[in-house]
Amino acid sequence: MKGRIAGFFLGLMGMTILPLLAQKASSPYTYKTPSYDGIGKVYMGREISFVMGFEGMSWLERRSREQEESVSLAIKNLPVSESSVVADIGAGSGHYTFKIAPKVPTGKVYAVEIQEKAVNYLNTKSKELGFSNVIPVMGTETSPNLPANSVDLALMVDVYHELEFPVEMLAAIRQSLKPGGKLLLIEYRGEDPEVAIKPLHKMTVKQVEKELTANGFKLVQNGQFMKIQHFLVFEKVGK
Repeated sequence: MKGRIAGFFLGLMGMTILPLLAQKASSPYTYKTPSYDGIGKVYMGREISFVMGFEGMSWLERRSREQEESVSLAIKNLPVSESSVVADIGAGSGHYTFKIAPKVPTGKVYAVEIQEKAVNYLNTKSKELGFSNVIPVMGTETSPNLPANSVDLALMVDVYHELEFPVEMLAAIRQSLKPGGKLLLIEYRGEDPEVAIKPLHKMTVKQVEKELTANGFKLVQNGQFMKIQHFLVFEKVGK
């Protein structure tokens, strides 16, 4: 009798544990002991970094940012027209959002954030600045929550390396892009040891291209004009 009961409970455990093990085995992610400033989650050999909270807004709005990061050059080289629909994913304080808005006067800019404080801030600031074409959006860790086939250009400025679910997020971004839509990643140059940024907050072109190619994008422009960052434009492949 005891053997039957033990067998019954072992069977139940198997029914519970085996699907979890199968799910973990099929996951695109692996796990390790977290590094300094990392979360211990690894995608294609790269450990994902911690997300910078909205409390770090002062860093985004520092006076030296233009000189250090060539923001104006990045804005000038955006592949957009006056009627483009742009999604600034991980918009933060809107440092890029509110510089893009005047470039698309008959289009719109979705300012996507996953932090409620940031969305509230973006709503208030867009009203203060009078930008009716800026639309703050509450996203999630796996999706920007944007309409399908609606976006001409999605961009992430020093954001991609922090995505906890890059595969899921890239799939959702692809769905939001129009046919031939583009995704721009601006990331600190991981190849350059003189770029004084924490290692997990930098990326190499090789790593970025490897990850995005695996998720339905192809590199169409590698801009070399920014001081310490990559300007990498990818195009959506297929529908």
